Amino acid sequence: MQTELNLLENKLTQLVQLSRHLRVENLRLRQELANALSHGRQADDKIESARARIEGLLAQLPEEES
Repeated sequence: MQTELNLLENKLTQLVQLSRHLRVENLRLRQELANALSHGRQADDKIESARARIEGLLAQLPEEES
């Protein structure tokens, strides 16, 4: 009976350690995702700004004569 209790204790200890590890990893992945989303929004903003500048420059070009 003591052996079975020791085995159960060991398995519970492993489970607790795994749970802690997964919690830490989950937090790291959430932070990574937040950073990636932020960078994506910044890239979208830069693209939109460049598009607006290009449209402005194109509007200043004289129209072609046919």
